[in-house]
Amino acid sequence: MALERTSTILLATDLSASAGPATEEALRLAQRLGAGLLIMSAIDPGSMRLPNGRFRRRVDQERELREVAARVLVERGRAAGVTVSLLVWDGDPRESIVEVARSEAPDMVVVGSRARGVGTQIGTDSVSDYVIRHAPCPVLVVRSDVAMGPQPTP
Repeated sequence: MALERTSTILLATDLSASAGPATEEALRLAQRLGAGLLIMSAIDPGSMRLPNGRFRRRVDQERELREVAARVLVERGRAAGVTVSLLVWDGDPRESIVEVARSEAPDMVVVGSRARGVGTQIGTDSVSDYVIRHAPCPVLVVRSDVAMGPQPTP
């Protein structure tokens, strides 16, 4: 895949603060390459369940919160000259990201990864690990504990 020919970048995000570096990198790449940016976020109803079986909030309430948070990203991208669109899916984030990658056929997926200790990495199946193994296109994983781009020298 030649990056010069990239037409669509899929940013898979939960829209949390820790997803910031992946978001910044996806916006930067889309602007530099003249690519469209498709932002997708998956709502996992199972992760919203409290120990007592009740839910923190309804899925429709969570969807509205995600859409409000994503509007800021959409406007930032558009202000930078990037065509931006948004999808919010219900379901397991790992499977949802791969399904969106299959159905929308982006040239690349950008996904964040939270830093984990060595002990917790063994035997786990993180979202980024799953997407790397199953997506039909290249995947760029951006760690949330690493600043992206050139940094000013002190």
